[in-house]
Amino acid sequence: MLGTDVCYAPVLSLDEAPKHPHNVARETFVTIDGVTQPAPAPRFSRTPSRIQGPPPAVGAHSESALKDWGFSGEAVDALKAAGAI
Repeated sequence: MLGTDVCYAPVLSLDEAPKHPHNVARETFVTIDGVTQPAPAPRFSRTPSRIQGPPPAVGAHSESALKDWGFSGEAVDALKAAGAI
């Protein structure tokens, strides 16, 4: 409970966390292009950090990730044809 000497923290949902007074005061979350996400951490006094851009769209890197994981070009093409990616 707030105002006690008990060390605790509430378990917050992903919707609640950005609105919690502690996280608001610490600027723990930022909203970029309508997407709320964690702010860069750690924060340094002489080297400011920043988010480079909006998060990628869902599936934007599926093909390159599958190829990095060893899937052949043919397998990736088959997954695309099947609508899996």
